[in-house]
Amino acid sequence: MGRIKSKLIKRTGKNLIENDKFSGDFNENKKVLGKLMPSKKIRNQIAGYITRKKKIEKK
Repeated sequence: MGRIKSKLIKRTGKNLIENDKFSGDFNENKKVLGKLMPSKKIRNQIAGYITRKKKIEKK
């Protein structure tokens, strides 16, 4: 079982995922979010959430 993401992470991730800037690669997503998010922890959580959603969407 994995960790549960907070509402903040899910809500922000869903809003950002509508933009086509993101892919299934965590490091690329992290770089894009680096310009938007000041907090390293939140940036990494959102990048991981978006990466997971994009990989699932691909299948």
